[in-house]
Amino acid sequence: MAPRTKTKRSTTRQKTAVKKAKTPSGAVATPALAVRQSVRKQKSDPVYMAVGLQLTAHAVGRYPDRASARERMAETIEHIDEKVSGCRHWLGPALKLVVLPEYVLTSFPQGEPVAQWADKAALDMNGVEYERFGQIAQNNGLYLAGNAYEKDPNFPGFYFQTCFIVGPSGDVILRYRRLNSMFAPSPHDVWDKYLDIYGLEAVFPVVETEIGRLAPIASEEILYPEVARCFAMRGAEVFAHSSSEHASPVQTRKDAAKICRAVENIAYVVSANTAGIYGTDLPDNVSDGGSRIIDYRGKTLRVAGPGENVGASAEIDLGALRRERRKTGLNNTLIRQRFEAYAASYADHVFQPANSLLKKDGSLRKPDRTHFLSAQKATIRRLAKNGVI
Repeated sequence: MAPRTKTKRSTTRQKTAVKKAKTPSGAVATPALAVRQSVRKQKSDPVYMAVGLQLTAHAVGRYPDRASARERMAETIEHIDEKVSGCRHWLGPALKLVVLPEYVLTSFPQGEPVAQWADKAALDMNGVEYERFGQIAQNNGLYLAGNAYEKDPNFPGFYFQTCFIVGPSGDVILRYRRLNSMFAPSPHDVWDKYLDIYGLEAVFPVVETEIGRLAPIASEEILYPEVARCFAMRGAEVFAHSSSEHASPVQTRKDAAKICRAVENIAYVVSANTAGIYGTDLPDNVSDGGSRIIDYRGKTLRVAGPGENVGASAEIDLGALRRERRKTGLNNTLIRQRFEAYAASYADHVFQPANSLLKKDGSLRKPDRTHFLSAQKATIRRLAKNGVI
């Protein structure tokens, strides 16, 4: 994978040229300008089925070594293969998008050092797991979106929590590395180096497909409106939200956020939750149920009950979405955004600082769990001192 040529950057790192930039998938990112121009070239506005496929995650943290963990992960992929094929059989050829839950192959790390978890549970960027996901997508003629821990040879000893989309060709057509995480390294922690290698467009990738412009949202990041907005700025129409979260008959804050992200951006949200997590010290069903699809008006189309199921399946009508985005009037909050009015406030305020895992000489600091807690505590002290909180 060829690194990106260095270019002079502004202090806010926002002035990037509208040109093709290498993404972590090795594919070519579509710049925002190209996405906007492509709207005029589209010949049809497809209508198709999408599913937030609710599946059980089997944690690999208690497995004694890499080999046994990988064996368990391989079994989970075979299970995914069977269930995606079943969805395609029963829902028919209209099914074009399947979203898998967050970290469905491994569940989350349970206190392991970053390097140990990277070795045991993180995927290689060209690993066999992606090859199998490619076969599943290709065999069923659909787009498969998911989430996994992943290593990057540019950042040895690290892993990133990565959302991916695999196309019907079998290729990984999009990779997004989660920016906001509790105990995992983020591209923002190595910001300068990450931008030098991949460029800003690869931080917020949107892929244009025959079923619309797709973008991922990772789990808790549904609570961060800036993430979804940066995708919407680049033309995203459907958010593939891989999650593993507490489900409740009472609306949770993530449930509220899914509606907000849909309304704010006039976009669909296809959200897949786990059907429980086996093999941790938590109750098996702590994250079970509530997968859902929200339309571009904020209407909840379908919600899944507990257990493995396809209750979160609904029709995606891109024509209706695109008509809504092109209307004048009060409800089109997307076109009425005044980003320049907000830009200076964002540029002048630092909450969670960049480059916390990058030394001055450009080498990497060894990430550990204590670092991430210490960074939060330091931010709290600084903001309290400044009278912000």
